Amino acid sequence: MLVKTHTEDFQDYLIDASNMPGGKADALYIPESKEELAEIIRTANENKIPVTISGARTGTVGGAIPFGGYVVSLERFNRIIEIGSDFAIVEAGVILADFQRETEARKLFYPPDPTEWSCQLGGTVATNASGARSFKYGSTRNFVLRLEIVLGDGEFLTIKRGETFAKDGEICLKTHSGKEIITKIPTYEQPNVRKNTSGYFSAENLDAIDLFIGSEGTLGIVYEIELKILPQPEAFFSGIIFFNNEQNLLDFVNEARKLSFDNRRSRKINEFDATFIEYFDDKALKFISEKFPDVPSDAIGAIFFEQECNTLTEDALMLQWNDLLELHKANLEQSWFTTTDQDRQKMKDFRHALPVTVNEWIVRHKQRKVGTDMAVPDEHFEHILNFYRTKLTEYNLEYVMFGHIGDNHLHVNILPKNDEEMTKAKYAYGRFIAQTLMLDGTISAEHGIGKLKKHYLYTMMGERYLNEIAEIKKAFDPNGILGRGNLLDEKFLIDSKSFS
Repeated sequence: MLVKTHTEDFQDYLIDASNMPGGKADALYIPESKEELAEIIRTANENKIPVTISGARTGTVGGAIPFGGYVVSLERFNRIIEIGSDFAIVEAGVILADFQRETEARKLFYPPDPTEWSCQLGGTVATNASGARSFKYGSTRNFVLRLEIVLGDGEFLTIKRGETFAKDGEICLKTHSGKEIITKIPTYEQPNVRKNTSGYFSAENLDAIDLFIGSEGTLGIVYEIELKILPQPEAFFSGIIFFNNEQNLLDFVNEARKLSFDNRRSRKINEFDATFIEYFDDKALKFISEKFPDVPSDAIGAIFFEQECNTLTEDALMLQWNDLLELHKANLEQSWFTTTDQDRQKMKDFRHALPVTVNEWIVRHKQRKVGTDMAVPDEHFEHILNFYRTKLTEYNLEYVMFGHIGDNHLHVNILPKNDEEMTKAKYAYGRFIAQTLMLDGTISAEHGIGKLKKHYLYTMMGERYLNEIAEIKKAFDPNGILGRGNLLDEKFLIDSKSFS
């Protein structure tokens, strides 16, 4: 085990992709085995020292930034233990891109695809990561079969999907030593959206494993994961489609979404079924036009889609997509289509070029972007889209809008050029949160809450439900050492009846 106690030796572990300032810690621990990990946690628990788990630090909400105590990095838990025909066993520190390469080499398919492929698989479980393909396959939660966990007191816990369910509103689990842990489950309902990472998961017949997935390192430390994997689709075809009229674009998305859902519900195989439907507004297209000069200058927006196919279905499916695009007056002459892996990669590069270009802009102007992560029910999507635009125009703020339109989940990146505009951007963000909640949406669809959004979680849930979260945390982490400051304000925990 590697231990560093001089701050200058572990500066990189005090920051993450959120750029949240003020990170500090007393020591960095890099264990190499579950026994070493448990030993660190037992010592920290006995002395009530906060522990922050550090993965690849790609999160955008400050979850990996410590404010005192120990940082524990799982970077040496990096083994792919086994890959079978329909499962894989991995350690938490395995990089997603490395895992994807190994599965693809075996003609297998692991669908979760968060934008940042350098993340660690443990982090994707902690945040219930999703991405574009969640439109068809859902989030990481749908692929987790088993978790090996170290709890806040150093006890080991194994949870397998389908083995332990809530009964009469309670979950009962046993650690490896035989210790019994009983806790009530959340009573709040999940918002009626397809993507949500706001607080602990809730369901009437809650599977215990789902309580830990998306808990952002506050209930236990996942060190080993068993994942479900699928056969690799024979082929894909993709398109980046440009539109000259926004209502045509929105009508196309609505119909493509409906056709996909209808065919899944009726279990129709090899029919129209989008893997993802992604969106770029006109400002986003202009933002990356220097890197992609083939983008039509008069386009008001674009849709990037993907469809699985095979040699027998490819032509028929392409015809179905073409007919739908013609019906909704897409600019087919200047749009891009492909069935080859090489050109599909170019399209993915187009998708990833936007956040990269935004970050370059931010560095140049020495400011921070303000980015949204809200999602709303289907019937309210056009309303929230118009609300975003109206307020940003009213505040005279520069922005780009893109993301997972198939799931009514867009990322609005507000780009302030000075401190005055930053103040207005933060005010606009607050208005977006309020409007989203009025529309029964979620404040975080995929990035989680971390430390930056916990006051918004309070707005969304209120004191009653945050007390429920605190009670659950206490059951698995009695001294509140894990992920301190994530999800719940520390003062709220101390003042609640759950903590002293």
